Amino acid sequence: MAELHAFFAYRVGSRVEAEDLTQETLERAFRAWARYDPARASARTWLLAIARNLLIDHFRASVSRHTQALDDEPGVAATYVEPDFGIDPDLAAALARLQERDREIIALRFGADLTGPEIAALTGLSLANVQQILSRSLRRLRADLEGPAVVPAEGAGGT
Repeated sequence: MAELHAFFAYRVGSRVEAEDLTQETLERAFRAWARYDPARASARTWLLAIARNLLIDHFRASVSRHTQALDDEPGVAATYVEPDFGIDPDLAAALARLQERDREIIALRFGADLTGPEIAALTGLSLANVQQILSRSLRRLRADLEGPAVVPAEGAGGT
């Protein structure tokens, strides 16, 4: 499912991680299929709920694995590794500068291709809140990607 992989690609630092998480989500869904209730949600929304819970578990596990700062270990130098999201590097960097909740809403909307009402149902937020978060996040992304506006100095225009 491309939408599932795209959701993870927006949220994690590498294509390989996104693929692994996509596979794990599908495995969990297969094992839990008997518990799926179409009266409660569409299969797509149910699958994204599993993905979202898996992502939370993934981030929690990452935090517990990385408890010692590199500064505490003599002789170990931290090197920056450019994330491989499978998307434009400038966009990936701008997304990384957003707050966690904003990235999640963008990933659900554009990665998973969910509608506003589907995102609201999945996250427990109101539709108005989802729309507001999405609108503000997109404005922040646009401003970040376009950079500061260049205002010509007075007299610079060839008069």
